[in-house]
Amino acid sequence: MPYTTKQRQAILRCLEARAGETLTPAELAEELRRGGSSVGLATVYRQLEHLESAGLIHRIQTEEGALYQYCPHPAHGCFLLRCEDCGRVVHLDCGHLQTLYDHLASAHHFRVDPRRTVLTGRCQDCAREVARHGAN
Repeated sequence: MPYTTKQRQAILRCLEARAGETLTPAELAEELRRGGSSVGLATVYRQLEHLESAGLIHRIQTEEGALYQYCPHPAHGCFLLRCEDCGRVVHLDCGHLQTLYDHLASAHHFRVDPRRTVLTGRCQDCAREVARHGAN
């Protein structure tokens, strides 16, 4: 990141400290306020945009709005798995996907942006719970 501000650093540290979670901009602003940083919501949005552009965080669009999560693989593309039941988001850095990306590019003339790819399904814990209760 060529230029950074104190607010941007604070937001990135907050997301990094809660790397396994997704947060809304309002939750981030509240977390920062609890930590002693008075950062307005507009500033949070602006800084999240910069961090996303730099590849340091992921933006996950949901029906309820955008969620943000720290990216542990900023140097290259990873993509996300999102459980449709519990909402948990997991980063996946898997070389097998490159085969799929290459196939889509050569056979279908479509280039996948791994930084913006979110696969939705059911995580192992939720699938186990569904199987135990016999629901769909």
